Amino acid sequence: MASVVGTFTVDPRSRAAAKRRARGEGATGWAFVSPSVVIILGLSVVPVLWSLLLSFQVNDLVSPSQWVGLANYKALLKDPAFGSAVSHTLIYTVLYVPLSVVAGLAIAIALDRKIAFIGVYRTLVFVPFVVSAAAQGVLFSFVLDPEFGVANSVLHKVGLPAQGFFSDPGQALYLLVAISLWSGTGFCVIVYLAGLQGVSSDLVEAARIDGAGRWGVLRHVTLPALTPVTIFLLLFQTINALQVFDLVFVTTKGGPLGSTTVIVYFIWEKAFKTFTAGYSAAAAYTLAVALLVVGVALQIYRRRVAR
Repeated sequence: MASVVGTFTVDPRSRAAAKRRARGEGATGWAFVSPSVVIILGLSVVPVLWSLLLSFQVNDLVSPSQWVGLANYKALLKDPAFGSAVSHTLIYTVLYVPLSVVAGLAIAIALDRKIAFIGVYRTLVFVPFVVSAAAQGVLFSFVLDPEFGVANSVLHKVGLPAQGFFSDPGQALYLLVAISLWSGTGFCVIVYLAGLQGVSSDLVEAARIDGAGRWGVLRHVTLPALTPVTIFLLLFQTINALQVFDLVFVTTKGGPLGSTTVIVYFIWEKAFKTFTAGYSAAAAYTLAVALLVVGVALQIYRRRVAR
C-alpha cells in the first residue's frame, strides 16, 4: 500500500526501485574508477608504506632483511657523506630558489606590457622550462666540456684562461645552479604573468594619483597582491630544489670528489650502487620530513599573511 506523507504519496515499489538504481550507479562508478584506484595503491601508497618499513631494516634487496629499528637513522646523523649531501643540497636550494623567484618576477614585470612581438618573448622565456633536465644535462655537458667545449673555446678567443667547469670541485655545483636557473626561471615568469593579471588596475591608478612612482606602486600594490603567488613559487621551487637528481645524474654523477652529491643522488647511490636499501630508505624519509616541514611552514606563513 502507498503511504501518504503530507500531500505526497510515496510508493514503496518506487522507493525500492530508486535504491536499486542508486546501487547500480554506484557499482558502475566504482567499476570505472577501480583501475585508477588499483594503480594509485600499487604505485604510490604501497611503495610508500613498504619503504617506511624498509627504513627500519638492513636490506640489500637480495638477502632476507633484518629489523634494526632506528639504527639507520642514527647512522645517518653520523655519516659525513650524508652531511655533505645535505650541505650541497642546501647551498643549491638557497641559491636557486630566491634567484629564480626574483628573476621570474623581474622578467614578468618587464613582459607585462603591450609591445611588438611580446608573445614571442614570452614563449622564448618559457621554452627552456619544457626541455627535460636530461636534455639540458647533455647539452651543457658538451658546451662546458673542459677540452672540446664551446665555452672554453670562446674564453680562449677573448684571452681568458680555460676553466674546469664540471671537472672543477669549486665550480660544478654553481654551474648546476646556473643551468637550473636557465630552465626554471621561465616557470616563475609564466606564473607571475598570470598573477599580474589579477592585480587591481583601480589600486594601481589610485596609487599613481596619490603620487606613487613606479617603485612605489611595485612595493605597496603589486608585491602585496602577488604574495600568494610568491609563496606558491617558493614552495614549488624549494620542493624541486631539494629533490634535484636528474641534472646531477646526467652531468656530474655526484662528482668531482663528491662536490655535487645531493640528497636524492645520495639516496640513489646507496640503494643501487652499494645496495644498502634500508639505509637509502631512511635517507629518503628524512628528506620527506624536511619537505613536509617546509610545506607546513610556508602554508602557516601564507595564512598569517592572508589575515
